[in-house]
Amino acid sequence: MDLSLEIYLLTDSFPTDERFGLTSQMRRAAVSIPSNIAEGKMRGYDNEFARFLSIAYGSAAELQTQLSIARRLPRTGSLDYDRADCLLHEVLRMLNVLCSSRPKANP
Repeated sequence: MDLSLEIYLLTDSFPTDERFGLTSQMRRAAVSIPSNIAEGKMRGYDNEFARFLSIAYGSAAELQTQLSIARRLPRTGSLDYDRADCLLHEVLRMLNVLCSSRPKANP
């Protein structure tokens, strides 16, 4: 959840013409991470939880790519991405541990 909040704060500094582009995509990806973890956990089955953890991991990877793109854009590249990067790295590490400790989801 800290990562989601950080992404909201970071994207508040993005130009208004990015509101329906990168800002929206980054916010959706960031919110998707804890949302999928919560939904998967509440389903009560290990295979469902594993599937939703995988989806959360995909959203984290999506956010990682979006942060890289934002960093390269002229009007957003000068912002401070350090906290978002650290939080995302921590989330990816935790998801990796969670995913590797759970049984694989059935397709």
